[in-house]
Amino acid sequence: MEHNEMNVFEDLESEVRSYCRAWPVVFDRAQGSWIYDEEGNAYLDFFAGAGALNYGHNHPALKAALVGYLERDGVSHTLDMFSVAKRDFLAGFQSTILKPRGLHYRVQFPGPAGANAVEAALKLARKATGRENIVSFTNAFHGVTLGALALAGNTGRRASAGTVIGGQIVMPFDGYLGSDDAGLHWLEATLAERGTGFTRPAAVIMETVQADGGVNVAGPEWLCSVSALCRAYDVLLIVDDIQVGCGRTGAFFSFEEAGIFPDIVTLSKSISGYGLPLALTLFSPELDVWSPGEHNGTFRGPNPAFVTATAALELWADGTLAAETTARGRVVEDFLKELRTAVGSVTDCRGRGLIWGIEFAEPWMAAEVCARAFTAGLLVESVGPADEVVKLSPPLTISVAELKKGLGILADAIGTLPAARAEKEGGVR
Repeated sequence: MEHNEMNVFEDLESEVRSYCRAWPVVFDRAQGSWIYDEEGNAYLDFFAGAGALNYGHNHPALKAALVGYLERDGVSHTLDMFSVAKRDFLAGFQSTILKPRGLHYRVQFPGPAGANAVEAALKLARKATGRENIVSFTNAFHGVTLGALALAGNTGRRASAGTVIGGQIVMPFDGYLGSDDAGLHWLEATLAERGTGFTRPAAVIMETVQADGGVNVAGPEWLCSVSALCRAYDVLLIVDDIQVGCGRTGAFFSFEEAGIFPDIVTLSKSISGYGLPLALTLFSPELDVWSPGEHNGTFRGPNPAFVTATAALELWADGTLAAETTARGRVVEDFLKELRTAVGSVTDCRGRGLIWGIEFAEPWMAAEVCARAFTAGLLVESVGPADEVVKLSPPLTISVAELKKGLGILADAIGTLPAARAEKEGGVR
């Protein structure tokens, strides 16, 4: 095959592919905050594997641990059998993450992807409570398997199921109705079974920051109110931390700032630290009502991922990474404040830590900015109900100089919007 042959993708790969349509190059290698195509062109990565590469590409410490494990013929696949790699990860996760935060979760490895973790959480909540319905929120996204897809707030995504999916009660996310109290009153009425037509649900599932939904940020007061309602009405609280956990918002868990303690937490994406598939469903010990083998999967013992995940825990041994993420987040916030003031087509900027969204007046503007940024050497994607939001999620380990470079590219791309509008409307021939 020729070095630059592209036909193999067109000829063999399904039409379902998406990201490659926005970034039509063949990527070959990556290091830190940079990814390179096969021609050697460099791209600054503000995408970070949709949240799977919080520590950047090929982090040296994680790579060394993985290479060493493979070179000694460490066992690769064990399903849920005991292994040294799993033991090391569990011990490290307990001592570095759970114990310092006063968390006493049991750990389940449900399968390799975030959707596996969500499916396990839903199944467990229904089994533990004996109830069926799950409350989710407007603009929510929890995965594309049928159970997770039933919770989606996007009608287009739900339609992709190709069948009737139910068991969902939709509530307004923080700020969706303008008045938070209105949404919370309706949630309370539903949980209390007061004239809403719904029986009491098994659980409420929420993202503290809706990443794919448009980088919608829930305030700590709202999160505390939802948690309190769940406690008051004996409804389980599930936090989906798959995309914004593992330090994306600053603290390891995105719900720490609010001081809440979810009954169930889902993790995936950056929990392996290296982009290797790994997912966790965490839950309170009293919810561990599984029978042996009742929920399983062939790839729930990915030992290479355990190895890199254990190495990644070392990055959380002190508070340095969380502090640096918060500081870098302020750099982005300051930049976006100036941007919103200066650019009329930007209607909102919002985020926490190192996940931020720039909302545009019209969806084509977000697409145009992403395309022009790519041409200039920056990877960013658009999200939201109409893909009207440009999402920024660089690696947590990015340097301040790299961060500012990427923001400069973004500013230049946004600066081309007036000319792009004129061309779009026929003003430029």
